Amino acid sequence: MVKPQSLTADTLIDRYCNFLMVEKGLSKKTLEAYSRDLVRYRYFLTQQKIGSFTEKDTPFILKYLIHLRKSGLAARSRARHLVAIRGFYRFLVQEKILHHDPARLVDLPKTRLTLPDVLSREEIECLLQAPDTDKPLGVRDAAMLELLYAAGLRVSELVHIKLQDINIEAGFVRIFGKGAKERIVPIGMQAKEKIENYLETVRPKQLKQGSSPFVFVARADRPMTRQGFWKLLRRYASKAGLNKKITPHSLRHSFASHLLEGGADLRAVQVMLGHVDISTTQIYTHVTRDHLKQLHRKFHPRG
Repeated sequence: MVKPQSLTADTLIDRYCNFLMVEKGLSKKTLEAYSRDLVRYRYFLTQQKIGSFTEKDTPFILKYLIHLRKSGLAARSRARHLVAIRGFYRFLVQEKILHHDPARLVDLPKTRLTLPDVLSREEIECLLQAPDTDKPLGVRDAAMLELLYAAGLRVSELVHIKLQDINIEAGFVRIFGKGAKERIVPIGMQAKEKIENYLETVRPKQLKQGSSPFVFVARADRPMTRQGFWKLLRRYASKAGLNKKITPHSLRHSFASHLLEGGADLRAVQVMLGHVDISTTQIYTHVTRDHLKQLHRKFHPRG
């Protein structure tokens, strides 16, 4: 066994982050968050005159969580910190740097369940009809909105879709999500028609003599940016008369909730969303449960 004292705290954190990148395939953004949380925890231990990670760290982990709460950190953020710490100590045991995991019995802070923003089917319809398809950019925007909802994409996934990743004839799109994990998602007839119309009639004129590997392009042959799409979405939400805060993720949430309301299997929705853990997908069942309660009250004789 390697004695923890023989390796610096920063070296161990770097080794863990490298493990997450190579073995788990986590995204750069996620890795940065883990590293940041662990460096903050290591700094706290230093203030407690603790120079290395040991099997006896349980009380310091608890003390750290209390420190985070007193610092005003929300329960959800404290839970994220503990997830990083738990994973790190598991790694130290796995690498035989520690015999026992001091974080194993530390519970996650209670978090309030925040239900995602979900648009009704009628609101989705108004939003998807908002672009003026008599104008070239309206054709492009209509295709983007339709695809975002049809496939439940993240905005970063939408703007980075390449021509080689979309199969109009078969009706599916290949997505590289968080951690470069690949998934195949069907897109439906209306999305197929709008994308095909855009590719045939508008995109060639946008590119003129240029070229781009990306499906959706803006000016100077460049792909649409996340910020650019956010602006478009806000404009179309206003045009559709939707007086609520709408983000690209609202359409992803609506995609999942509408599928579950229609009777889709939770595992199938998990695959289409690209969630590694089904517990992430299960938040949508709370929305569906409310829908079922309404149906029960309306149609059951004892409702």
